[in-house]
Amino acid sequence: MKIVISADYKSKDFKNSIKLYLIENGYEVIDKSQGKDLDFYESSKLLAESILNHEVDKGIVIDEYGTGSFNVCTKHKGIVCAQVADEHSAKMTRDHNNTSIIAIGSKVTSLEIARKIVDGFILSNYSGGRHQIRIDMLNKMA
Repeated sequence: MKIVISADYKSKDFKNSIKLYLIENGYEVIDKSQGKDLDFYESSKLLAESILNHEVDKGIVIDEYGTGSFNVCTKHKGIVCAQVADEHSAKMTRDHNNTSIIAIGSKVTSLEIARKIVDGFILSNYSGGRHQIRIDMLNKMA
């Protein structure tokens, strides 16, 4: 599985820890913010475009609070992004909403919890069925 990751300049160290965790667990990781000092807008836009262009399977975007990145990602038609702060929400948003990107806040989430969030998101699959109705509604809005 290919995962794209990106972060604003204030969350680089946090992102690098998550990136290393993913690599250690056998995932191919594409880092859209590597070697760049990006703000959350630029970081999120690059990540969302990778998902839309089918370069990767899932995305993890990080800024200080997660909200800015979430807002940018959801402006892209066809993207379902969730701002998450716990493992259960990460699992459920993937399972019910077919979320392709999660946004994590580096100042409000510990690395330990972030790793659990990442696992919950990556290891969960979309259930489809009755949940597809909501996805179709979301896609009509964008």
